[in-house]
Amino acid sequence: MPGNFSDYVFDKIYIRNTWHNRGGRPGENLTPVDVVKFTAAYAMFLKKNIKNSKLKVVVGRDARVSGDMLNSLVTSTLNAMGIDVIDAGLSTTPTVEIAVVESGANGGIILTASHNPGQWNALKLLDEHGEFLSQMAGEEILVIAENEQFHFSPYNELGKTVFEHGFIDLHIQKKLLAFQWLMLLLFVMQVLLLQ
Repeated sequence: MPGNFSDYVFDKIYIRNTWHNRGGRPGENLTPVDVVKFTAAYAMFLKKNIKNSKLKVVVGRDARVSGDMLNSLVTSTLNAMGIDVIDAGLSTTPTVEIAVVESGANGGIILTASHNPGQWNALKLLDEHGEFLSQMAGEEILVIAENEQFHFSPYNELGKTVFEHGFIDLHIQKKLLAFQWLMLLLFVMQVLLLQ
């Protein structure tokens, strides 16, 4: 039934459903209309729970065929809700998690369906700590989306999008630094054991 979100799942990590290349009707799979509704619902959730005057969200995506289009829908919807966006471009899930924390953002959205086939896509929703939202938060977002309980901003309060594609390098640097510390720790332990 179009408009019925009962088939959508918030499974402690993300809102997911199949993205069909053949299209489809809203509510039957993850159509552009559904992406706008879920993104607007997430924006309302953030506005309700974070009392900053200006919110900021990091958006990153994987290389799926539908990723670029979904990225445009998500960033434009967040801007229309008055939220500034940091577009991290092609990113891994952990990279976007780090980007949320490093940029001081109020949340993040990762457009990916992980290991699922190419016709799938999803919105993974993060909090201000770069962590996945709770089951309760996800269910609240689904209710907001289903009831269309969102309000778009007037023209003079629209958000802006900036492109920051350096987060993947930061993520790699952090991993290399952690590896170096681990190697140093192992060396010290080895020296101590030899004494």
